[in-house]
Amino acid sequence: MKKLATFAGGCFWCMVKPFTAYDGVEKVVSGYIGGDTINPTYKEVSSGTTGHFEAIEIHFDDEKISYEELLNIYWKQVNPYDSQGQFADRGPQYKTAIFYNDEEQKNIALESKKKLEESRNFKEKIETEILEAGTFYPAEEYHQDYYKKNSTHYNNYYKNSGRYNFLKSNWDRRNVNRNELMAKLTNIQFEVTQNDMTEVPFENEYYDHFEKGIYVDIVDGTPLFSSSDKYDSQCGWPAFYRPIKDTAVYNRTDYSFGMLRTEVRSVNANSHLGHVFDDAPEEKGGNRYCINSASLKFIPYDKMEEEGYEEFKSFIK
Repeated sequence: MKKLATFAGGCFWCMVKPFTAYDGVEKVVSGYIGGDTINPTYKEVSSGTTGHFEAIEIHFDDEKISYEELLNIYWKQVNPYDSQGQFADRGPQYKTAIFYNDEEQKNIALESKKKLEESRNFKEKIETEILEAGTFYPAEEYHQDYYKKNSTHYNNYYKNSGRYNFLKSNWDRRNVNRNELMAKLTNIQFEVTQNDMTEVPFENEYYDHFEKGIYVDIVDGTPLFSSSDKYDSQCGWPAFYRPIKDTAVYNRTDYSFGMLRTEVRSVNANSHLGHVFDDAPEEKGGNRYCINSASLKFIPYDKMEEEGYEEFKSFIK
């Protein structure tokens, strides 16, 4: 069924791209919501006097991607503890908010916020409001898909506004008990998943491994990739055409080491997995998910039922 999700997360330029890679997301529109002014302009909203938030409206098919999955992605794009705006953008028009379009969305959003509050191992109040959606006004055309139209400015803004550094230093570090993980994981598994290290090519466990089965997150066991999508890219790391479900991972722009790449992280455990490149065969989708072996655990096909992964057998051809 076609549905809408409406999220405010500061500058809407930075909120569109994270949702565009998912099957089931049909369109992401930048716009304004929450105020009384009819058909507000960017200049009016940016003054902070209209009551509107900068927001995005996601058109999605809930048979392919759920509202809860969209919320899981949303939280990892924002600082939900800031009551005055987001990063370099200050003022009420840049605050975070989830605008629900029906009672079901309201209940899911409240539960999602509650889970986030309970899961974090530090005490900060979540300032993200959950509000009833009113009229959503699309922003001017030059704001739509800004990350495509003005990619250089978008990348500079995303990085220099403080968003990138906050997400790296807070979401990727503070939602886990690092001492527990250090006891559970090997040194290389910990360094890769928690400190974004890259293992040595051609000297890792799964780069030339093609047994039938699935690859799960080494941290929490969430299924991430199928052997049916694994191929020999000769890059020295495991390579996949796609994740087992696209909502199992999320992408984020990565500026480390003076490069511009797209990082791949797991949605549930927020583990660093590797990077995605657009150099795979077009007939296979064009994407090469270059993943560290140390972020994965392989479950053989004949052990999947025993390990609790029977429902994922259908993803293996």
